[in-house]
Amino acid sequence: MTGAVVWITGLPASGKSTLAARLRDRLPSPAVVLDGDDLRPILEATGYDAAARDAFYRRLARLAAFLARQGLVVLVPATAHRAEHRALARELAPRFVEVWVRTPLETARARDPKGLYARADRGEAPALPGVGVAYEPPEVAEVTATGGLDDAAIGQVLEFLLPAAPPFSAPP
Repeated sequence: MTGAVVWITGLPASGKSTLAARLRDRLPSPAVVLDGDDLRPILEATGYDAAARDAFYRRLARLAAFLARQGLVVLVPATAHRAEHRALARELAPRFVEVWVRTPLETARARDPKGLYARADRGEAPALPGVGVAYEPPEVAEVTATGGLDDAAIGQVLEFLLPAAPPFSAPP
């Protein structure tokens, strides 16, 4: 398997991290997960305003592409709410698969495992994608998932990543 970046986008609490973990477990060789939430402190993301988010997603896209060029499959569950963030990642990566976890806002709000939507409702997170700032869904993603438990979407991603088996031919 050659290196690739699989960028998993969607609203906060849509199931991106769950899908990435399940996909990692199905890959035949090691993959690295660059979860946006986990990497914010490592990449020194200092805030959530437009400039800080642009800088964070540029760093994340560059790191993912660097690792993919080393032959790794890099799974990136990160909102990247602006299409230009994902376009840069696509441009930099040796191979790129965009996965849109298409979860309705009401469903993501109901999950809210980190309390982000509740904080946004109280005015404490005014720049939450889908609430305070627009989330730009992909115009054409390679794969669309209905949530983090979508096995069909995982299968589709695997089809993009794994080379097809050579056709069987019986000995003469």
